[in-house]
Order: sequence, then C-alpha cells, then structure tokens
Amino acid sequence: MPPDTGGFRVLVVDDDPAYARLVAKVVEAAGFSCLAVAASGAEALRLADEADLVLLDQQLPDADGLSLLPALRSMSRRPAVILVTAHGDEALAAGALRAGADDYLIKEPALPRLLPEVVERARRNRALQEALAAAERDLVHAERLAAIGQLNVTLSHNLNNPLMAAIAETGLLLADRSLAPEQRASVDAIRQALQRISDILHQVSTLRHDQTTAYPGGLEMIDLSLRNRRTPVNTGDALLWLPDDTLARVVGSLLKHAGFSIERVADAATLAERAAQAGVTAAVLQASNVPGTDPLGGFRPVPGHSYLLVALVAGDAAAARAAGADHVVSLPFDPGTFASELFAATRGM
Repeated sequence: MPPDTGGFRVLVVDDDPAYARLVAKVVEAAGFSCLAVAASGAEALRLADEADLVLLDQQLPDADGLSLLPALRSMSRRPAVILVTAHGDEALAAGALRAGADDYLIKEPALPRLLPEVVERARRNRALQEALAAAERDLVHAERLAAIGQLNVTLSHNLNNPLMAAIAETGLLLADRSLAPEQRASVDAIRQALQRISDILHQVSTLRHDQTTAYPGGLEMIDLSLRNRRTPVNTGDALLWLPDDTLARVVGSLLKHAGFSIERVADAATLAERAAQAGVTAAVLQASNVPGTDPLGGFRPVPGHSYLLVALVAGDAAAARAAGADHVVSLPFDPGTFASELFAATRGM
C-alpha cells in the first residue's frame, strides 16, 4: 500500500513570493500537502505548530532562519526543519545542524529536482520517530505485563489457599442449624465477600492487559472488566540481526504487530544457525554498501532457503542484492508500509 504523503504538511517560509510559490508547487506535485506560505519569521512561528516540515529560508525580513530554530524545536509537535539558503556556507550548515535542523539545502537550479527526495526523507524520518515512540510504548507495556504476571503468582501462592479455607469454614458455619438468623445473615455476608475476593483473584490471574480506568480522587486502576486483546495470527519467526538498538526496536515492533514472532540474534553465525531451523519466515539484517566490506556482514544464505532475506541498506542496494538478499529496503524506510511489504514478500516466496 503506498504511503499517505498527502497527510504530510509542509510549511514554506521565504520572503520571495515567486520563489515560495515555486517551492510550494514542487512540494504539491510530489504528492505532499503545502500547509501555507509564510513570508516572515513571526508568521512562520505562528503557523509551524500545524506543520510536519518547515522549509525555512535563512534570510527573512525580521529574523534569520538559524535564530528561529530553538523556538521551532521547542514546539509541542516539533516539526522537522530544513534550512534553505542562497549561498553555500559550511559553517552555517554545521551551525544549523547543531541547532536542531534536520537538513540543509542551497538555493540552486537543481533544488526543485532534489526537493521531493529531501522532503520524502524527512517524512520517513518523522514516521520512524513515531514508530520508535510506539515501540517504546510496547516495551513499557511488556514490562508492565511481566510485573502483572509476577503479581499473579504472588497472589495465588499467598492468598488462594487461605481464602479457600475461609470460604469452606463459612460453609460449615452456615450448615450449623443452631445459628440465630442474624448470625446466619452475617456469616452469609462474609461468605459472599470472600467469594467476591476469589472472583477478583481469578480475574487477575487471567489478566493480559494493562489498561486503566479512572478512580475517584484522580487515581487510576487497572480495569479488570476488559478481557484479553486479540492475538494476531502468527506468520512465523522473524530473525533480526540489527546491531543498532533503536532500529531493532522499531523493526521488531512493526513486525510483531504484523503477526511475526521476533528473535534478535547477535552475529552472522547465530543468524545462519537459526535461519536453518523450521518456522523461520524472515531474516532481517543491516547491509553495507561501503567498498571493501562484506555487504551482508559475513552472512551467507544457503541456496534454496525458505525464508525471506531482507537487507536494510542506506544507499545503493546492488551489492546486497548480488550477495543474496531477496528483498531490499532503503534506509530510512517507511514504517507505514514496511511490515505489509515484508508480509507480502514472504507469501510470494
């Protein structure tokens, strides 16, 4: 499924109306949405909170682009920023990147041709950051579920047996015909309360979520009325050989939500050993296109392998393909289509 680039909003900031209109047309022709055109720094700051990307001219009538970067980076939505200047200046470029700019462009005849690729890269980087945030939430969720599981064991071990004994004792008391009516009512109320505690313990023992609900006083408690979330159909094991922790978390989170079971391996030898076992449908590694290096880091797919070998490559992918990669994904990749592409590719193996 193609990415929804039209939902990526670009703010063009330039005091030259003709040039700003040209840039806006190039942005829209590439399938992105031009949020607005601003002619000053003040107008840029007013509109930037609604933008995903700001194409920021360095020379503005009321400010220079570099001085606006701190304010733009402190906004709640924190748009990506590409500084655009009429003259190449390495010191300015370095200063812009240190101040938080995502990229740097020079106003030159080739800019309209280069701009769509630069904006697309910014869109993918932003999408990857959002995917990373989702992966971090998944990690917190998994840690909370692990804590809930430990609590379940503790409660069952320490409470279940004495609770069952107490319920049995109230049953014996209720069988005593010598109890006065008011005593019988009190014992029955105790029995019902104990049974309610038993029911709650059973709900906790089958808990597989960490969603909360509001409690009086501004507190929150885990909602025991919610049942387990649907488990996706398992599409096989996906092996990840990705030394970068951030990239591994994002890829793992995306594939997990697509139904893959994720296993991260530490080296080429382990990847080769695990890939030879049944159930593996995909192996994902970060490839190199640096001259003189092994494109697949020493990993060698065996002829006729049944899994999909996926190489993540920054730059030219020819070497990775020649080394045996079945599917190549350019870095930065689009998290909106990454999992679906791999799922379709594994089905075509």
